[in-house]
Amino acid sequence: MRRLAIAGTVAGLAVMGACDAVPAMVGGAQPAATGVGRSVVMILGSYGSTSTACTATAIGRDLLLTAAHCVQPGADYKLVVSEVGNAPVLKDIARIEREPRFEMQRLFSHLATADVALIKLAEPLPARIPPARIGSETETVAVGDTLVVAGYGDTVRGDGRTGGTVRAAPLVVTGQPGSLQIRLVDPAAKGVRAGLGACTGDSGAPAFRDAEGNLTIIGVVSWSTGPNLSAGCGGLTGITPLMRYRAWIVDTARRLGSPIAP
Repeated sequence: MRRLAIAGTVAGLAVMGACDAVPAMVGGAQPAATGVGRSVVMILGSYGSTSTACTATAIGRDLLLTAAHCVQPGADYKLVVSEVGNAPVLKDIARIEREPRFEMQRLFSHLATADVALIKLAEPLPARIPPARIGSETETVAVGDTLVVAGYGDTVRGDGRTGGTVRAAPLVVTGQPGSLQIRLVDPAAKGVRAGLGACTGDSGAPAFRDAEGNLTIIGVVSWSTGPNLSAGCGGLTGITPLMRYRAWIVDTARRLGSPIAP
């Protein structure tokens, strides 16, 4: 099992390991403008000469939700905003808050941790990027439930040219889901052969539950594996559920002056 977004001294994106030709997050195709991709954005980080990318979700007019391992101290982060026909623009970030119970060492040790963070932007998001709702503290999932993961990650492991476009994939819950961790798998590949799943750049991506068009964020992407628990992507996608951390999200958003979407 490998964690996304830990590359050298910079935590900000990536599935590490083999499977260079494994397709990931490609299959769900690019979501429609009215679909799950509307609230999903990309953030870039830099640490010295190293650059990284992660995915985040708007949950307020100037507030983003992502994974804590995506936004580590010592790096500089920007929001990437693109308009049709225009070059992407980098927007400033005013403040980053990581869930205080997050432990990077637990992440490195393949253990569940509070891999959740909030990003306060220096200015409001464009109106075309609406805030998404987060699930309740009593939100639960069961084996076989479908969640939709949407991120800006690579569609071919190791080929950064295939990333940078939001794509969505329906994945099903497997294993023993709980309040600490949820594992998702491509229902067709079942984790034993290459299939859909999170890959480089999808760290922090939202896992949505779609109830008749009502989208709620159940968790954020923390790690992935290749098929048969090998290193890479295209096998399992690991999600940090939000129910345990929802109170911290709500309280922190209020303290930042950025109330979340009701």
